[in-house]
Amino acid sequence: MRDQYYEQLDSIVDDLVALTNSVRRSVSGATAALLNADGQAAETVIANDKDIDEATELIEERALLLLATQQPVATDLRQLVATLRMVADLDRMGDLSVHIAKVARMRVPDSAVPEPLRPTIVQMAAVADQMIDAASRIVANRDVIAAQRLEEEDDEMDQLRRSLFRTLLSDEWGHGVEPAIDLALLGRYYERIADHAVSMARRVVYLVTGELKNGV
Repeated sequence: MRDQYYEQLDSIVDDLVALTNSVRRSVSGATAALLNADGQAAETVIANDKDIDEATELIEERALLLLATQQPVATDLRQLVATLRMVADLDRMGDLSVHIAKVARMRVPDSAVPEPLRPTIVQMAAVADQMIDAASRIVANRDVIAAQRLEEEDDEMDQLRRSLFRTLLSDEWGHGVEPAIDLALLGRYYERIADHAVSMARRVVYLVTGELKNGV
C-alpha cells in the first residue's frame, strides 16, 4: 500500500514537470506571436490555455486527495504543500503567456514591439525561457544549488525591465502612447513569469530543507 502511495507522489512530480514544460511552450509561442506579428500563433496560445488549466486542476485534485487520505508528514507533507503552490505559479505563468499573446493579436498585422526595443524584448523572453527550463529541472531533481542560482537570473530580468522603462520615459521615445503602454505591460508580464519561476525554485528549497524564504 505504501509503495502505491510513493508511486503516486512520484507521478505527481512527473506531471508537475510536464506541466512546467507545457507552460514553457506557451510562453515561447506567445513570444513568437509577439515578435512575428503572427495572429494565428497568438490564437493557438490562447486556445491551448485550457489544456494548462485542466492539467493544473488534475494535479491539484490528486495532491489534495493524498493529503486527505494518507495524512503525510515531514518531507511528504512538504512535497504536497509545495506542489499545490507550484501549480498555482504555473497556472499564473500560463495566464501571463495568454496576456502576451493577446497584446500580439491586438496589434496584428503590425508588431507590438517597435524596432528600438526589439532586442530588449527578445532578451527578456530568452531569460524567461531559461528560467522556466531551469525551474523544470530544479523540480525534477530537487536541486537546491540550481534553485539558489535562479535568483541571479531574476536579477538580469529586473535590469532588463528597468532598461525598458528608461527607453519608454526618455525624450527620444517617438512611437506614441499605445506602444508605450503595450511595452510597459509586456515588460511586467515577462518579469512576473520570472518571479513565478523563482517562487517555484524557493518551494523546492523548502521541500528539501524545510527552510522558508520570502515568497514561499
